[in-house]
Amino acid sequence: MPTHYLACDLGADSGRLMLGTLDGGKIVLEELHRFPNGPVKTSGALHWNFDALLNELKTGLKKAAARQLPIASISTDSWGVDYVLYDERGTVMSPVWCYRDSRTAFGVENAKSRTDWPTIYAETGIQFMALNTIYQLAAEPPERLARVKQLLLIGDAFNYFCSGVARNEVSLASTTQLYNPKTRTWSKKLLDALKLREDMFAPICASGTKLGPLKKNLATEVGLPQIEVIASCSHDTGAAVAAVPASGENWAYLSSGTWSLMGVEWPQPIITDQGRALGFTNEIGFGNSVRLLKNIVGLWIVQECRRQWTKEGKKYDFAALEQLAAAAPPFVSLINADDPRFLSPDNMPKKIAEFCQETGQPVPANHAAYMRCIYESLALFYRVVLRRIERLTGKKIGQLHIVGGGSKDATLNQFAANALKIPVIAGPTECTATGNMLVQAIALGHIPSHAAAREIVRNSFEMKTFTPQNSAQWDAAAARFEKLLS
Repeated sequence: MPTHYLACDLGADSGRLMLGTLDGGKIVLEELHRFPNGPVKTSGALHWNFDALLNELKTGLKKAAARQLPIASISTDSWGVDYVLYDERGTVMSPVWCYRDSRTAFGVENAKSRTDWPTIYAETGIQFMALNTIYQLAAEPPERLARVKQLLLIGDAFNYFCSGVARNEVSLASTTQLYNPKTRTWSKKLLDALKLREDMFAPICASGTKLGPLKKNLATEVGLPQIEVIASCSHDTGAAVAAVPASGENWAYLSSGTWSLMGVEWPQPIITDQGRALGFTNEIGFGNSVRLLKNIVGLWIVQECRRQWTKEGKKYDFAALEQLAAAAPPFVSLINADDPRFLSPDNMPKKIAEFCQETGQPVPANHAAYMRCIYESLALFYRVVLRRIERLTGKKIGQLHIVGGGSKDATLNQFAANALKIPVIAGPTECTATGNMLVQAIALGHIPSHAAAREIVRNSFEMKTFTPQNSAQWDAAAARFEKLLS
């Protein structure tokens, strides 16, 4: 008999409620409801319209109910680091901050005055990013924190809304830079240093934890029975990596979207001075595996260029931007995607032009040249990151799996294969929602193991393999690129 699952997949640009049907060793996904998301700017501050997102979830659940299918369970995954604060009455404390808000600069300085960076990394194994939860909380006024009864991370706040059970699932908790992957608890040392109350943080639970039934009043409102609510992998990258269609060893993954997250699954955290210096993160994956990875700014740069060009009256879809990149002359200009200037919004082409000017390179002559510059620079940065992963783990990587929305971009996938000089296997696109649902299925006993879940992915989706080309040309470009890295 087919089994049905719901996945609420929240992104920083849009959200979806997905229906998954598991039948005959394959899973089929269908989008029931898609809704826009994005930070709301009020008085210059960036936050999320949390209530509107919950209402969109309810709209999606009503659409699910209208299908009159026997749905087994639901789970939400989201981006990392952002959180929701609740007061004594269980009311959401506004605002729900966005990680891109500039207040994090103050949070970094405040945290630095209370503890040092080597201690933070030794406790957490998480790379420095000003947007991490630790710095966001260090930017909160103490009087606001004093009123907090409970903190939940975004995806877990949705699971709480559905079930009434407050838990921070470990894959999402590990993004906060307040979780210790060795003790598998919140870091008491960091909480004490930052004067954060441990009782404020909802308890941590494992990936694939059954939280309980859908709340009765919510079920009645949307027209669903009280289906099981599960904390699958609440972090979208954790869910995506759970569904990487890999087998055997010696593979790496790249979850390609607004962020590019590149790494390997590893049995234990690698928390070393070298890892700290190279900016590597030890996030937790399904089965308490470690996702040793590097956050790369990713297709955000493309999205922001597109936004700017739209403002200027030139609209492109992403397929047209890919065609521009493919047709432009190669290796004219390169950027270091790890440069902090590319993290923030507003006029990305101007930032690229300034980087090129500062590094003595030609400013891209047109939109196609900008796109070629971004694509080649991302692929070359993937190469740098992969070599660093090999150094940290002592393991040679033989193939790269690219999953997520960016896996549709054949030009970027080919550039990645060329730069890395190993085969790149692209797909599936819907890895996050798929992983979310397959972890639900494992939790409910419908799938026997993680290996069996990955076999279902291989059976369900078409993948495309890209083999390396033009190695000498890319080697020469890589030598140039290395000089741009600070």
